[in-house]
Amino acid sequence: MTDLGELDRGTPPGAADPVKALLHRHRELCERAVDPLEIAAGLEAHGITDRTAARFRHRTVFSLAEELYARAPRAGETPRPVPAETPPGTGTGRTALVFLPVLPGALCAATVIALRQTQGQTRLHVAAAGLLAVTLALRAALRRGPLSPRAATPPRTATALWTCWLVGYALLGDGLLRTAVTGGPDGLPDGTGGGDWPLAVAPVLALALSLAPAAWTARLFGSHARRRLGSSRGLEDFAASVRPVLLGTVTLYLAALAVLLTATSALLDEPAALAETLTLGALLLLARLLTTHGFTHAPRVILALTATAQAAALAAVFAARLPGCAALATPVETLTARDPGALPTLTCGAAALVLLVHASRTLTRASAHTAPTPPEHPR
Repeated sequence: MTDLGELDRGTPPGAADPVKALLHRHRELCERAVDPLEIAAGLEAHGITDRTAARFRHRTVFSLAEELYARAPRAGETPRPVPAETPPGTGTGRTALVFLPVLPGALCAATVIALRQTQGQTRLHVAAAGLLAVTLALRAALRRGPLSPRAATPPRTATALWTCWLVGYALLGDGLLRTAVTGGPDGLPDGTGGGDWPLAVAPVLALALSLAPAAWTARLFGSHARRRLGSSRGLEDFAASVRPVLLGTVTLYLAALAVLLTATSALLDEPAALAETLTLGALLLLARLLTTHGFTHAPRVILALTATAQAAALAAVFAARLPGCAALATPVETLTARDPGALPTLTCGAAALVLLVHASRTLTRASAHTAPTPPEHPR
């Protein structure tokens, strides 16, 4: 589709009827719209702002959309498109909403139980089988239901790798950093919370279990936004009504994650690691919400920067063992003097805050919640 901004820049200032030119160029969008807000969302998605609307002799994008809607020829009212999401009352909808989000957490819990009942080579086989099962279940849960992308997008291997690093750091990172600062590790992790390189299983199990509340809260957010599309009288009105719901969605998810983390820590007899797990959970939820609604660039960049910062901190500790390089570890040692969890808390917390600010600007747009627009063909 041609960028509406290009048309705006190409509209002569003295044109007798610039709105007519805009309507002619995007007749399909205007004809199939069921209300002015749908047209406003389309204009917004292509970069048209209130300032740009002034060149079409309108104060706001919504008033411009109202004129386009009024002037667009239509034989009759077109029914609002049926959402692509399957209603939850049906079999497939119930599976995508209830069963699939629960499956990764259930398989992760089964793997943890099996690991605690096995030893030696058998434990290694159980860990490999459990990792494969959880990965496949997670992939299925993210391809269907509330956390699946609204439109087909090419797979982003880099995003998945950065996410795996962050979850892997939650499992292994604090233990490795603690032993590295003291001169270790002297061996590989033995799959337990003790030993030379301890694992933190409770946070990862809590994150896996929290996929279900993440999917359910994401569905609540999406349902509210779609309802507001039909009742809002402008883009600013829509954004003002959706922004508190976005904040409530994140808060509700973090509350559920905190409960799950408290339970898994008590059952596994591990430290809660509350701050670093909640910041990581917030980061992953916001990244997924943005990806679900088609905003993939910011999550990919932020996840990459976060993972790189954590990797650089670990690398600095080991590089400090080289002759004359002891100063490299000073910042990391100072930060983690009392708690190795300060590193993931700081990195994930800062990243989550950036994504929250970004999401409060992008996920509150009407265009983020409309159905994907098919390409328009020039007439």
